[in-house]
Amino acid sequence: MESIRSRAGRDFIARHGETVFNAARRLQGEAAHTPLTRAGFAQADEMGAALARYLGPRPRLDLWASSTGRALQTLAIITEHLGLDWHDARTDDRLVEIGMGSWGGRYYADVIAENGPVVEPHAGLLLPAPDGERYEQIAGRVSGWLADTHDQPGDRLVIMHGISSRVLRGVMTGAARHPTLGAPTLPGLPQGSLVMVERGVETIIHRGQGHAPA
Repeated sequence: MESIRSRAGRDFIARHGETVFNAARRLQGEAAHTPLTRAGFAQADEMGAALARYLGPRPRLDLWASSTGRALQTLAIITEHLGLDWHDARTDDRLVEIGMGSWGGRYYADVIAENGPVVEPHAGLLLPAPDGERYEQIAGRVSGWLADTHDQPGDRLVIMHGISSRVLRGVMTGAARHPTLGAPTLPGLPQGSLVMVERGVETIIHRGQGHAPA
């Protein structure tokens, strides 16, 4: 998949904070409502403080989030630090996490016992479930979102997920396709991490403290 032509503004892309699924070591995937843990709220707090230091009070930011509860909870904490209105955010299902099919919601240990490893060892990417979403499909949907919002002026904040953000960041920076998974990806970052992509170049603004496998 070709990289998307760079926008004029900066994109601040955040991975949501830890959830109850992460803490229990369950495969979360596209599950809609998996609330943040206390650690997850603390991670969102740290991202909000870091972005407020970087941008100053009440920055001009368009707010976007995956439609999942954990992304919207993370956004609520960050916007409080910035002095922005959470209600101004737009959501898009194309920003949700990889669809895990019949593996979704199950414990990692149980799926591994039945199917073998579920994390690709070199890049640390989740392997698709037999009936789950493929990486080419993720690249297609996030590329569609980028194309549809390309003409949006100015800076924006996007709250999403571990795997889907790796693909989005890969598309935006023109990263190489993963040799077997078939989509551009960048290295993973812990939960509660925040990056900036400006004209195809990524800068880490804050590295989180999360410990989820992918």
